[in-house]
Amino acid sequence: MLTLIAIDLGATNIRAALVAEDGRIVAHAGARTPTAGPSAAVVTERIIGLAEELLATPEGRAAEIAAVGIASVGPLDLARGRVVHSPNVAFPAIDLVGPIRERFDLPVALINDCRAGVLGERWAGAARGADNVVYITMSTGIGGGAVVNGRLLLGRNGNAGEIGHLIVDDRYSLRCGCGNLGHWEAYASGRYIPRFFRVWCEAEGLGPVSFDAGSAKGIFAAARKGDAVALAFMEALGRVNGAGVSNVIVAYNPEIIVMAGPIAEYHGDIVIGHLMPHVDRFLALPRIVTSELAGRAPLLGAAAYALEQI
Repeated sequence: MLTLIAIDLGATNIRAALVAEDGRIVAHAGARTPTAGPSAAVVTERIIGLAEELLATPEGRAAEIAAVGIASVGPLDLARGRVVHSPNVAFPAIDLVGPIRERFDLPVALINDCRAGVLGERWAGAARGADNVVYITMSTGIGGGAVVNGRLLLGRNGNAGEIGHLIVDDRYSLRCGCGNLGHWEAYASGRYIPRFFRVWCEAEGLGPVSFDAGSAKGIFAAARKGDAVALAFMEALGRVNGAGVSNVIVAYNPEIIVMAGPIAEYHGDIVIGHLMPHVDRFLALPRIVTSELAGRAPLLGAAAYALEQI
């Protein structure tokens, strides 16, 4: 049975796995994404090190490795096999395909992590059997991937689906990491929820709160405990998320939206519960669910994409 090396390069973590062609993860490893170093090569070297670690396992030594699939934070330059100008990583460009192909002498397929995520959900997750699917990840940033009528949407450079940069607000006009104003990611991503909370509190004339408002985790925890300020903020966050999801629905007309990433994984009930009243009903509502794959959708999608390419 063929086996793929699958890599998921995120803003915070790198995950790596050996994935059998039937979709089973047979070995896995992980590390933090480097945020400093003499050059972006430190990121590529960390990826190569994780792949070598997997190949040294009993499963790796016994495997027939067919290709490497890389799911990466974007934007991507597919022609040059690199990450370029990502607002969520520390380096302006990271070469991936060339160095990894040279090290392992294998075909290397690069795809955006969210485009990989939608493939993973169709292959082994909540969207099995669906031909019109949108995958939304709510993590350090916000991203998406779409399959329409059974076809993965990639766009000119593989960057179709950068839904975190949809404009969802003009009241607070928060600046996104990309430099522009009002983008979904600037309000509802793990990195920026605490800033949105602070700005919202100032706009509402609210003073200090009694819970940890310096992290998304702390704000959601307070909402779960019934804190009135945290719950009121969830309403404001729900309006923003509802605008983002409304844009996704009219853009792609999906039958199912799968929400993933730590914000959705740990707080999906709160996120979905507060956004649903603010979703436009211009088109039929799709099912909106949280991922069942515990963060593995991009890894599985990277393997599926590499298998398709060979």
